[in-house]
Amino acid sequence: MAKVTFLEDRCKGCELCTTVCPKKIVVMSKHRMNAKGFHPAEVLEMDKCIGCAFCATICPDAVITVEK
Repeated sequence: MAKVTFLEDRCKGCELCTTVCPKKIVVMSKHRMNAKGFHPAEVLEMDKCIGCAFCATICPDAVITVEK
């Protein structure tokens, strides 16, 4: 199973990662805000992640890490 981690305090909420996920499991948190005042990205259903790393590749701030 793949594991996706986010450096949440560096996320600027651009939502690019949510647009490229083939499983549509990367979402913007609705309940948390980071130090910059943005809702950071998160994966709600990690067991559905296929480890493609599209989210990490498109992130302009390199805040996403995908491990297999």
